Amino acid sequence: MIQHTREEVLRRLHEKLASRRIIVAAGAGTGLSAKAEEEGGADLILVFNSGYYRMHGLGSLSGLMAYGDANAIALEMGERHVLPIIKEVPVLCSVNGTDPTRLMDRWLARVSAAGFSGVNNFPTVGLIDGRFRAELEQTGMSYEKEVAAMALARRMGLFTAAYAFDEGEAGRMARAGCDMLLAHVGLTRGGTIGSRDPLSLEEAALRVGRMKQAAQAENPNILVLCHGGPIATPADVRALLRIAPVHGFVGASSMERLPVEAAIREATASFADIEVP
Repeated sequence: MIQHTREEVLRRLHEKLASRRIIVAAGAGTGLSAKAEEEGGADLILVFNSGYYRMHGLGSLSGLMAYGDANAIALEMGERHVLPIIKEVPVLCSVNGTDPTRLMDRWLARVSAAGFSGVNNFPTVGLIDGRFRAELEQTGMSYEKEVAAMALARRMGLFTAAYAFDEGEAGRMARAGCDMLLAHVGLTRGGTIGSRDPLSLEEAALRVGRMKQAAQAENPNILVLCHGGPIATPADVRALLRIAPVHGFVGASSMERLPVEAAIREATASFADIEVP
């Protein structure tokens, strides 16, 4: 494992873009996922607490619920299962910036000391709307706390990749100095535990484009990746790029859940189909 400085991460990403290939950020919920993603050419590995649930066959949104300490789960997954496996690709740790039980400067220092090259904001209240979101905002567990956590990480020299869900959030994260915006359009569709949201790829692309425009109005140098909803396959990403030309794609279910579901099902079915001689 090599821990990279923020400047090294940015240099690597811009070199990838100069080769006329998109940036690929891959979520890893297991060491095996991380190993395969690095061998497949991922430019960043992201450790989300949701990966723990996802790779146990549970919905990724379990990571937003009170089923475990999100910060502790992500740190342990990275320290014990991902960082020891990865040889050279920068690894980012998800950070629950709204956690009122953590001193965020101390926590980010601990994340850095563990060997992570950067952070991103997950779990995020950006995935929540309606009355619950309003009351979270009113009681101090707000998206602004996530913005502040990313700004603090940036000042501490960590690479920062921030989820945003609309133009306003994209602009706020860009103003905070984030290096990369992850334009999120919802839970990834498909497979046994994916979303059933009928959002079209065209509408997803328009949302991504609006977030990119808002972020780059604040910081023209920010990198923008797309994620979620109907953007689930390489073909989906190619189609989206024709409408919203962003710098790359971040996938978690797309990288480790959907391929694994299909491969294990098909391999098992092939064995189960063997006839007795």
